[in-house]
Amino acid sequence: MGIVNVTPDSFSDGGRYLHHEAAIAHGLRLRADGADILDIGGESTRPGADRVDPSVEADRVVPVIRALVAAGAPVSIDTMNASTALAAVAAGARIVNDVSGGLADPDMLPAVASTGADVVLGHWRGPSADMYAHAEYGDVTRDVMAELLARVEAAGSAGIPPARLLIDPGIGFGKKGTQNWELLRGLPQLAGRGTRVLVGASRKRFLADALGADASDERRDAATAVTSVLAARAGAWGVRVHDVAATLDALRIASLWDGGGRWST
Repeated sequence: MGIVNVTPDSFSDGGRYLHHEAAIAHGLRLRADGADILDIGGESTRPGADRVDPSVEADRVVPVIRALVAAGAPVSIDTMNASTALAAVAAGARIVNDVSGGLADPDMLPAVASTGADVVLGHWRGPSADMYAHAEYGDVTRDVMAELLARVEAAGSAGIPPARLLIDPGIGFGKKGTQNWELLRGLPQLAGRGTRVLVGASRKRFLADALGADASDERRDAATAVTSVLAARAGAWGVRVHDVAATLDALRIASLWDGGGRWST
């Protein structure tokens, strides 16, 4: 899943693709690099970010989604707002990626239920503005798993069948450094529940902390590629990344290693 941030303030590439033409061109580059899905977002969820009015968010993303779908790209919408999700699905998005798991907007799950779109339920304990205030866990894997299963049940109650659901452990969302590593080590337990798992660790702060002071985007992308291979081996259905080419290269080498010379996606 390739990331297209149509935002002025995302932590890694804020402002770079804010204009529709730049965002569309970036999405097409990611698709050419091998992205299976393009994840389009119009609201930053970096630590400390403020919420964006849904109408502004929709104005940012809907023209981009429409153009990329017209070009043949499968698209997901990264949003916590039901109205934006509906507009994006109407424009051709196939997946609604809600980092809040339906908690930020109580209308999200009932609204999306009737669309036929798949839904990613992210683990979330509160808005980005104060996410680290909620980073207290007994056992982070056990606690995240329990809270995600509660969201799966809520989605089912809203009329979304299990076959349309994915879960995301929310790496970096309300988790401090070592908690992210513990949660990644617990991925086999999460994947073993049977629901597809999406992992989004790309360029995040815990990777930069592991790399040290000179953590450029290039170095974070290399760390992301390694993390993506390990996530795939732990049972992840997909990974959400900024640098699609680097991640695919790493996955290709790992697949050849495991398969005795046979490359498969």
